[in-house]
Amino acid sequence: MFKKLLATKFNSITSAAVVIAAAGLLSRVLGIVRDRILAGQFGAGNELDIYYAAFRVPDLVYNLIVLGALSAGFIPVFIGLIKNEESPLYKANEQAWNLVNNILNIIALFLFGACLILAVLSPWLVPLITPGFSGDKLQLTINLTRLMFFSPILLGLSGVFGGVLQSYKRFFVFALAPVMYNLGIIFGALFLTERYNIYGLAFGVILGAGLHLLIQIPTVFRLGFGYRLLLNFKDSNFVKIVKMMGPRILGLASTQLNLIVITIFASTLAAGSLTVFNLANNLQSFAIGLFGVSFALAAFPVLSKAFANKDEVQFRKTFHRTFKQILFFVIPFSILLIILRAQIVRVILGAGQFDWNATELTANSLGLFAMSLFAQALLPLLARTFYARHNTKLPFYAAFVSLVVNIFLTWFLVQKIGVLGLALGFSISSIINFILLVVWLKIKVKDIGHNGILIALAKISFASLLMGVAAQYIKTWIGLSVDMQRFWGVLTQGFVAGIVGIAVFVLVGYLLKTEELLSFMASLKRKMFKKVKIEKEGIRDSL
Repeated sequence: MFKKLLATKFNSITSAAVVIAAAGLLSRVLGIVRDRILAGQFGAGNELDIYYAAFRVPDLVYNLIVLGALSAGFIPVFIGLIKNEESPLYKANEQAWNLVNNILNIIALFLFGACLILAVLSPWLVPLITPGFSGDKLQLTINLTRLMFFSPILLGLSGVFGGVLQSYKRFFVFALAPVMYNLGIIFGALFLTERYNIYGLAFGVILGAGLHLLIQIPTVFRLGFGYRLLLNFKDSNFVKIVKMMGPRILGLASTQLNLIVITIFASTLAAGSLTVFNLANNLQSFAIGLFGVSFALAAFPVLSKAFANKDEVQFRKTFHRTFKQILFFVIPFSILLIILRAQIVRVILGAGQFDWNATELTANSLGLFAMSLFAQALLPLLARTFYARHNTKLPFYAAFVSLVVNIFLTWFLVQKIGVLGLALGFSISSIINFILLVVWLKIKVKDIGHNGILIALAKISFASLLMGVAAQYIKTWIGLSVDMQRFWGVLTQGFVAGIVGIAVFVLVGYLLKTEELLSFMASLKRKMFKKVKIEKEGIRDSL
């Protein structure tokens, strides 16, 4: 059965999104386990500040070189070369596999060279992004940064294979890669930190990156890939990708610079500020990965194919459906995140060295992040809608404006509200990024903003509002009935309030005949009926 899953091709956006979301859920749960282990072992202090700061430059390299090339250019070009999927894969798509080999070798060469140079320059680079660090804290950050440079090389190679799997709609294996990455980090936190202290976390990151690569290789070879030592910078398809990835790299640079700006400001605040920001950001990213990224990844090949076939009707239909599906999940999640933020942080992170002050700051940061969750969850879809149309400039312009806004807002807000200013500035700039992309998309694509989006938004928002009222009431009532000083008391309060809130959302959504809810329920019913039917046939056959 597992082998069958590895080879399964997911043609439906919903089924592909479900697979990506399921694996994403597992990955995010492991991410929460990882953060709980880190928070419990180190608390919100110097050690985790060093760990998160050491991520910045290596992560910048990975995002600019790998994601810039793959998300904007490689997948649309590669899909254009594998249109005839019924023919024998390798022979029919020799040009496509040549492109894969060429990209693989170029990225490997470039990443190795870039990481080597940056590792040597780390003593000069790291102080620029951590002006508040000094002495042993700064030196440890430099050492950890150098170790972390092994990670983008492995993730870069993995990213090429992931692009192939997405293009062939083999989403299951692709979605498992982040799971393996988190398992590697957890292994490092549990078993390597005891012997190597904070260096064990860096070793765990490298192990996770290696597992991220290894899990995807077998399926790519089964699709027909065969490695060749090919290096051609003049190849027409490679040149096309380079032209498309330029603005995408600039757009990603804006996003990464946002994080670097936050690191710079956080390094000048009290110890633990960078940790608080990252832990809150990781918690809210749960929804972005589960709903925003999973649906965007599933829709991207369909959008690219529709544009390649000049099918504007299918393009708009795919965008509308995916946009509304993301709203359906993310709006109620945002409301619950705001209302139950303290319970979520205390249950997930409130252990060991993670004290009440860190819990309170992280919870309040989480609430500020949740204000822009709808925008953050829709940005991956909006950006890929432009990329599918071979337009990478407008997402860059929007990201750049967002960066400038974030720099000024963060500078102003941290002086007023400290670490909370990091989250608030990030949220406001994300909403501005979202608004710009929506406006420009409406200008570029005729009728892209119609087809019931506003009606769906109104119904979902109203149901979410009533859900929030119910969850708040139940939370207050249970808080008076349980021991809030105990883990189980906080868990009971948050869990029951959340369940009642979701029940109210479903009931109101059903009464309002919300299309996305009815579609989701019908899909669940079909799957349940199909499962029961298969089981009955299996029993009958065995008799």
